[in-house]
Amino acid sequence: MWLLRQISVVVVAVLLLATVATARRKPSAKEDVAAATAAWVVALNSREPARITALYDTEAVFWGTTSKTIRVTPAAVAEYFKTAPQRPTVRCTLGEQHIRVYGDIAINSGDYSFSETINGKTETRLARFTFVFRKRGGKWMIVDHHSSRLPES
Repeated sequence: MWLLRQISVVVVAVLLLATVATARRKPSAKEDVAAATAAWVVALNSREPARITALYDTEAVFWGTTSKTIRVTPAAVAEYFKTAPQRPTVRCTLGEQHIRVYGDIAINSGDYSFSETINGKTETRLARFTFVFRKRGGKWMIVDHHSSRLPES
């Protein structure tokens, strides 16, 4: 009986330690990149250009969904998002994501949808994306972002 009680105490202690270790687990790089991508969606949905552009590295290259121009400077990236406040009903929702991490560089390719209500009618447009992130100062920053509408067929 004494031995069984001792074994039970050890098992409970091990389980408690495992629970504490799991609770304190540091997020993986993939989880951090997924969070950085989600932060971009939250910023975009806020319609605050400064909040959106703060997620882009100073060396970022951006090819926007609705742009015929590639943006290669912080000012050009900011210019793309300056109309965001004028479109109060636009909402972005993440879909599928495929994240690969290579040290301080990560790539997230996937799709998202953009919904907008105009004159009482909601339209949803599907688009695909590739974000390339670089970890700088402990933060994943967007260094390359390409977005394009999905073909109709």
